[in-house]
Amino acid sequence: MNSLNVEYKPRTGSEAMCEALLDEGVEHLFGYPGGAIMPFYDAIYDYPLKHVLVRHEQGAAHAADGYARATNRVGVCVATSGPGATNIVTGLATAQMDSVPMVAVTGQVGRGAMGKDSFQETNVMGMTLPFTKHSFLVEDPDELYETMRRAFEIARSGRPGPVLVDVPKDVQQAACAASNGGGAGYRRLREAEPPVSPPALEAAATLLGRAKRPVILAGHGVTLSGAEKELRLLAERSGAPVSTTLLGISAFPEAHPLYIGWPGMHGQASVNRAIDKADLIFAVGMRFDDRITGDPSRFAPNAKVVHIDADPAELGKVIKPTVGIAADARIALRGVLEHFDADPEKRLQGCADWVAEISESQKPEQRREDKARGEYGPVRIMDAIREAAGPDLRVVTDVGQHQMWAAQFFKFNKHNTHITSGGLGTMGFSLPAAMGVAFAYPDDPVWIIAGDGSFQMNIQELATIRDFGLNIKVAILNNGYLGMVRQWQHFFHKDRYSETPITGPEYPQLAAAYGLAGRAVNPGDDVEEAVRWAEDQNGCTILDFRIDPEANVYPMIPSGASVNEIIEAHEGE
Repeated sequence: MNSLNVEYKPRTGSEAMCEALLDEGVEHLFGYPGGAIMPFYDAIYDYPLKHVLVRHEQGAAHAADGYARATNRVGVCVATSGPGATNIVTGLATAQMDSVPMVAVTGQVGRGAMGKDSFQETNVMGMTLPFTKHSFLVEDPDELYETMRRAFEIARSGRPGPVLVDVPKDVQQAACAASNGGGAGYRRLREAEPPVSPPALEAAATLLGRAKRPVILAGHGVTLSGAEKELRLLAERSGAPVSTTLLGISAFPEAHPLYIGWPGMHGQASVNRAIDKADLIFAVGMRFDDRITGDPSRFAPNAKVVHIDADPAELGKVIKPTVGIAADARIALRGVLEHFDADPEKRLQGCADWVAEISESQKPEQRREDKARGEYGPVRIMDAIREAAGPDLRVVTDVGQHQMWAAQFFKFNKHNTHITSGGLGTMGFSLPAAMGVAFAYPDDPVWIIAGDGSFQMNIQELATIRDFGLNIKVAILNNGYLGMVRQWQHFFHKDRYSETPITGPEYPQLAAAYGLAGRAVNPGDDVEEAVRWAEDQNGCTILDFRIDPEANVYPMIPSGASVNEIIEAHEGE
């Protein structure tokens, strides 16, 4: 008996897990139960945690990912052992490549059954080590609470990423020590922020101040660190034009006069050429992915490079920087701003001519885009969605041609409203990820842009969306092909379309089968009216846009090539 004359009831490991989640401020879990995780599911029945039952464990991982990207909080997914755990691996790899903070909780067979090829036993910890920041196997119930808390700490610290906590079934059921109640045994790590070298900050400011043709290249790290304000201030005080990576889109308002677009394989030709002519690349929160650089030896050949990244391993991994700063983007940009403001002579001179030169080079692209607005196709579809949804629109894209069109033709002016799978390029990402975004922001319009191939990969999550009444609108750009693969076959394999034509369901009928609204849109139909109709429907609505089967995304830089080998639109395309 304790001092209050109340009999102490030992907490179970599962209860410790639930209390750790509550103490971390978790509101939503995305998961799918099974035998080895059943004690945890029994425990959450008595806790104020909102569990979302997905229809496939990969959906749980992507939903947690979308939630984390939209909120900058740690997303949580749950699965059982064996196939449940193996099904989340793609979601973990997706989050790892894009630096998304997640905690995945998996059940494991009991300690006595481990290592004996027991039913639904897999070495989840060993399997996930390459795709996580850290993986835990917790075999002592007294360590569960602290381990769960530590997992969150690791997931969100430094360069964010996914963390796995694998818990044997009998550990979930076992009693915990009384001293562990209420988190008394947990002590948060008090790691000092790594020092940022003032000379490096001053050198970065000096290079920016002296450059005549600079380009600020902002990546996902700006959003992760909440450095949007600092980025805008640096651009405005220096006059330097800003480009973003694919994952950096919406970190800088596209309506801003200093925004020039995004570079890379399918980025604007004018932006790629500006980088090619630049004398300084000021890169912050990005990792010089091969889709940006092409042939690294020919990337920005005349430029000095300032590279700011939270992960020291990224500095010099692809492009050797003139000045490398391993630090959080917001902290580093504040430091650069302090040095930049300290000496008026470091302010950029003559940058207006450089910005005007880039703007002039963009006029042919703008004319082509304006012409496409009057035609049935991706530009008109994106315009109609943006107009109908309004300024609070949040866009989640899948992977393929539609992903590039969305990035090219939507105008993102509200921060962190563009969600996509970049590093891993995971088809099937959009539908479950949009669920996470919708749970995070239930009052904001959420639109999915998907291809007919990618949409079918996690189509089962329509049932989850229906059950929770999520107001998600879906635009399928349906060309009857695996469009991006077909495009590569067109350019590099002599139109030998091997296994890229793909069929699918009648999407309006599919929507009806799930109790949702759906509609096909064909060439000649009123695109704007169809989008307004979708916006007026309650809950999830699917629009099946039948587009040109052989439409290509332009421009295109072949893999490993340079900007000088860019492919622009052919005559008649």
